[in-house]
Amino acid sequence: MARSPDTASGDHLGAYGLRIGGIDGSARLLVPADPTWPRLEISVERGRAIVPEDQLDDDHGVVRFHNGGAVVIDRRQGQAVFTLPHEPSPDELVHPYLAPVAAIVSRWHGREALHAGSFLSEGGAWGLLAEREGGKSTTLARLAIEGVPIVCDDVLVLDEDAAFAGPRAVDLREEPARVLGIGESLGMVGARERWRLTLDAIEGRLPLRGWIFLVWGDELALEPVAAGARLRHLAAQRAVRLAPRDPGVLLRLSALPGFELQRPRHWSSLEQAVELLLASLP
Repeated sequence: MARSPDTASGDHLGAYGLRIGGIDGSARLLVPADPTWPRLEISVERGRAIVPEDQLDDDHGVVRFHNGGAVVIDRRQGQAVFTLPHEPSPDELVHPYLAPVAAIVSRWHGREALHAGSFLSEGGAWGLLAEREGGKSTTLARLAIEGVPIVCDDVLVLDEDAAFAGPRAVDLREEPARVLGIGESLGMVGARERWRLTLDAIEGRLPLRGWIFLVWGDELALEPVAAGARLRHLAAQRAVRLAPRDPGVLLRLSALPGFELQRPRHWSSLEQAVELLLASLP
């Protein structure tokens, strides 16, 4: 049976630039929502989804999950209906299940979404991008340990030169959680086991300052990235792989400064890399 919506939460709290309704008990993971943000009602049905493939057009979206579930998103109704083989906790719905929904709804509203984290420095958001298993969430967790506010973990939603805060959580794998000595074990959530670091509150919309691209290498280094390379990196990490509604959006985003943060794979380099990054940002 579908879970009934919680109207009040959808008016006052949200994430990714959306007002979220229908999720009770996860206020600590949400941020204050601007009344102008699009509203999205969430509901959940128990079962296995029979969906042959992901789908997306101008009014509907379908995203399949590895556990046999799926979510159907309706633009006109402002609804996302999850079908999952288990009863998810409210925190699971907010993170990670909300992320692909937010990416699709953002596209419908003329925004751009990237597979990226983000952190705050000198009042502005810096996008943090990496290839799969490139150390993104681990770096965000280390930044959080240093007291740096984290904007988002897995999907960065952008509206021109503004970044929207994601849910107040960074999810780690077992090894980084153990090495850093942080994170609450959630068990299997989505496609993998997760250890969750809950984040402090933050403003819902923040100015975007630039980009940090994480790479593995033999030496620790922070180097500027040319505009053409910034554009290629951003294009590769788009969360919805359809042509942007605004053809010039990636060019404008790539005009912001960008730096490549290179570090060796061993754990001892992580703290040094974060120190170098924080000391070098303009």
